[in-house]
Amino acid sequence: MVRAEPFQEECCDCTEARTISPVTEAKEYFHHSLLAFGHGEVRLAAELAAKAARQEPESRVFSQAAKYLARVLAEGRAQVYDVPAAFSAFIQSGGNIQLYEAVSSALRRVYQEYDSLSLLDIGAGDGRALLPALTANVVRLEVIEPSAAMLGALRYALDECRLPYCAFNGTLQQFTQHSKDQREVIQATFSLQSVHPAERPALFRWLRAHGRRLLIVEFDVPQFTEMYAPEHVQYVLERYERGLAEYPDDDLVAQGFLIPVMFGYFDPTAERTNYEQPIRTWMEQLQEAGFTQVTAHSLSDYWWATAFLIDARH
Repeated sequence: MVRAEPFQEECCDCTEARTISPVTEAKEYFHHSLLAFGHGEVRLAAELAAKAARQEPESRVFSQAAKYLARVLAEGRAQVYDVPAAFSAFIQSGGNIQLYEAVSSALRRVYQEYDSLSLLDIGAGDGRALLPALTANVVRLEVIEPSAAMLGALRYALDECRLPYCAFNGTLQQFTQHSKDQREVIQATFSLQSVHPAERPALFRWLRAHGRRLLIVEFDVPQFTEMYAPEHVQYVLERYERGLAEYPDDDLVAQGFLIPVMFGYFDPTAERTNYEQPIRTWMEQLQEAGFTQVTAHSLSDYWWATAFLIDARH
C-alpha cells in the first residue's frame, strides 16, 4: 500500500495562505495545519489541528492528526517505519486481508493458464502476494527483493515449501545488470511505484525484452500537480477517514503508521519512496515500451484507491 509521497512537490507561502480569508470550517483548519506542518511550524500546525478536531470531533483524521502533532511537538518527528509493529499490525488486518486475497487469486488464475511456467517476481517482499498464488506448474521461480529482512522471511517460506528458486537481494535496476534470461511471466505487486518515473521507460523496455507477459498490480491514484492543492487535501482526507475506520480502536496503527504516512504527503523535506499514478498512465507507458496488448481490471476497492491488475503482452 501506501508508503510515502506520491505527488510532485510545490512550495507555497504558508503565512500568505493563512491570511487570504478567515478560517471558519474544520476542513480549513486542517488544510492550514498541513501548510504549517509543511513549513516546519509544528506548534501552529498542532493548534490548527486541535481546532479542527474540536469543531468536528467525529472526524477520525482530525482527532488523530491533533494527537500526532502534539506528540511531534513534544518528541520531534520520527520516520514512518520506526515502529515495525505498527506496520505489521496494519498490513495483516483491515482491508489488506481482502486486498491480498484478491491479488493472490488473480495471479493464481494467470499461472493456471500455463502447462509449465517460469516466473520472476519483482519486489516480492515476504511473499504475501506470491506464496498463496503459487501453483505446481511453476517450474522456475526467481524473486527480487531489496530488503534483506523481507527476503529472509520469503526464503524461509520457500524452503519450507521445498520449491526450487533463485533469490536476488537488490533492486530491479541492479538485477537487470546480471540477468539476460527469458521468462514466461514477470510480475510486480505494488513495487514498481517505487521506481522513479524517469527510470521507468528503460526498465519497461527491459521487462518487455525479458518476459513474454508482464503483470503489474497498482493503485489507481489520481495525479495531483500541487502538494497543497485543495483537491489533493480533500482526496487524502476522504480516503484516510475510510482507512482509519478500519482500525477504530487501534492507536498503534493510526499513530505508528497511518497518520505519519499521511503527513508525509505534505512534507516537502521528506524523501520520496514511491511515485503512484493513474492506471491509465501505467498502461500508456507500457504501450510506449512496446507492449501491444495491455489490459486492466479492478481487483479490490481498497480504502486508499482501487487496486488494478495490468496485464501486458507482446
